[in-house]
Amino acid sequence: MFDARSIATGKIRNIGIMAHIDAGKTTTTERILFYSGRTHRMGEVHEGDTEMDWMAQERERGITITSAATTCPWLDHQINIIDTPGHVDFTAEVERSLRVLDGGVVVFSGVEMVESQSETVWRQADRYNVPRIAFVNKLDRVESSYEETVQMIEERLGVTTAVLQLPFRNDERRLVGMIDLVRRELVVWSTEDQGTTFTSQPIPEKLREIVELYRERTIETVAEYDERVMEAYLGGREVDEDAFHDGLRKACIAHAVVPVLGGSSFQNIGIQPLLDAVVRYLPSPSDMPPVADVDGVQMRQADADEPFSALAFKVVSDRYAGRLVFIRVYSGRLQAGGHALNASTKKGLRVTKLFRMHANDRTALEAVDAGEIVAIVGSQDVSTGDTLCDKAHPILLEKIEFPEPVVFTAVEPRTEAELGDVMEALDKLRAEDPTFHVRFDETTNQTIISGMGELHLEVLLRRLRDEFGVVVRVGKPQVAYRETLREPIVVEATFDRPSGGRGQFANVEIRVDPLPRGQGIGFSCSASQDQVPKGFRAAVEEGVLQTLTNGPLAGYPLADVGATLIGGSFHPVDSTELAFRAAAAVAIHSAYERGHFDLLEPIMEGEVISPSEYLGEVMEDLARRRGEIRELKSRETVQVIRAAVPLAETFGYATRLRSLTQGRATYSLRVTGYEVVPEGKREAIIKSRGY
Repeated sequence: MFDARSIATGKIRNIGIMAHIDAGKTTTTERILFYSGRTHRMGEVHEGDTEMDWMAQERERGITITSAATTCPWLDHQINIIDTPGHVDFTAEVERSLRVLDGGVVVFSGVEMVESQSETVWRQADRYNVPRIAFVNKLDRVESSYEETVQMIEERLGVTTAVLQLPFRNDERRLVGMIDLVRRELVVWSTEDQGTTFTSQPIPEKLREIVELYRERTIETVAEYDERVMEAYLGGREVDEDAFHDGLRKACIAHAVVPVLGGSSFQNIGIQPLLDAVVRYLPSPSDMPPVADVDGVQMRQADADEPFSALAFKVVSDRYAGRLVFIRVYSGRLQAGGHALNASTKKGLRVTKLFRMHANDRTALEAVDAGEIVAIVGSQDVSTGDTLCDKAHPILLEKIEFPEPVVFTAVEPRTEAELGDVMEALDKLRAEDPTFHVRFDETTNQTIISGMGELHLEVLLRRLRDEFGVVVRVGKPQVAYRETLREPIVVEATFDRPSGGRGQFANVEIRVDPLPRGQGIGFSCSASQDQVPKGFRAAVEEGVLQTLTNGPLAGYPLADVGATLIGGSFHPVDSTELAFRAAAAVAIHSAYERGHFDLLEPIMEGEVISPSEYLGEVMEDLARRRGEIRELKSRETVQVIRAAVPLAETFGYATRLRSLTQGRATYSLRVTGYEVVPEGKREAIIKSRGY
């Protein structure tokens, strides 16, 4: 469809489509592909025939699991789209997509409005400075409210909106079309050709006042960012349409204003104006600041004449190609059959093939320029987050940070003979998914897999069976607890023993402190040169960090603990790095024996949305699960409970909630941090580990 050289960088849009689960994100993407001519029929999530949810499990479950990439044309522009998952267990897919995108479309349901996962993806996009457009979907539903959703977007997400459309409903509250506030016209989509054609009609008289009110508010918002709009607005003149679009584009790219549109993807209403808005307001690669290396020293512009640089953001095991690596090209040009340097591993790489992707279909390319998102097949291993660049002009881009897994389970092959196949398949899944970890536990002689939640592990185990033909026995899912120090402690240790003809001597004094939640493990030094010379400090740090791994309570990983070397002594002849490393390890073991430690558990926060008549049962059940109710709000016929619940208490919650509410309640919870396990629970957890 596209030749790699046919499109200027300024006419490329790299966008992600993000939303809470069930807001209609995949349906919206399917309509975009249909109206742009990329596909010739619309897939439906409920019928299991969507283009972007191509994986069998996605079609079965009706949810997006992996981020799929595609490309479509619109108004002589090329839009590269990544459709991301909405379920909290697949947050890594959203994380890695946001890292390489220039803009985003966030889909909100006009019925459920701003849900907890919508808030999560919004905050993720904030972190990566991704300009966004909001699309309020499901406006065909009688109980939907466009105005309330816009208000909630402003309040909950703390943004300024520019409302570009209003829904028009008939007397039965059926959605007829959308009112374009800029052009002051009612747009109605044809039901005969699946919304491919639409007509403009005059605005009904009874709505003129409200239209003018919203229109003036939007123009006033944009006037702050464009002098031409400001002059016309203050002078009481009609605002030039091009000036308005330019002003809103500037404001959107500067993260100052979020353009808001609406419609009903399922009823084929409102998609074409959304595509117009993507082209009009979201940035091209050349509108984005140059990409910088990890130290912020080297810069690369989105220009084909600059040295080549790209970031690998996704690895997929492919039946035919072996491994497909998705890359975002930030600068320069890459040829099929060409060579590059993997700056993260310092190894050379031959790029044998280049593909433009459409879900799991592909089109071969001869070359690719700055600003593109493509898949490559190469000769060497490339992992998620690796930088590929020109050998003559190396650059290392910032890696993608992923959250740590919170749920684990043991797996084992059915027979000893299948062990090799199991490990090979697990390795392939681990290469694809940075939040999926595999390790061998020597104490129990078991292979332990860990991930972001029950559903995450369930999906991966199904893939193991369906894609790799490997069946394993699976243990019960368990929580990935952490251990931490309760109060500071100072420990001293001396390592003094002869080794061959020469002695080994080192003395260290270390203060071990609890750190604030989420700080991980840290090391610092305040000892003087006379106490511990600089040459030995790295050895002390190594000894400390190698020992601060698993805690003394139940062998869980340590978290939020800092060690400071505060003193010590050395021998001018007998002191060695080995001795200081050993002394540091002995000191930490002494802290394990003498210190007071706490067990930490992951806490999930989010929303449970229940019909009013089941509120009592739902809240009672949450209380039984040690849930803490943070807020309770009424919305139409449902109650929205914002709650925090320990992850350990949420296993099997989906089934329980369904049976309590006859399948009518929904929930979305995500791990937000760790808190100390209550004393009564702590002993049971430690005993279950055999400690």
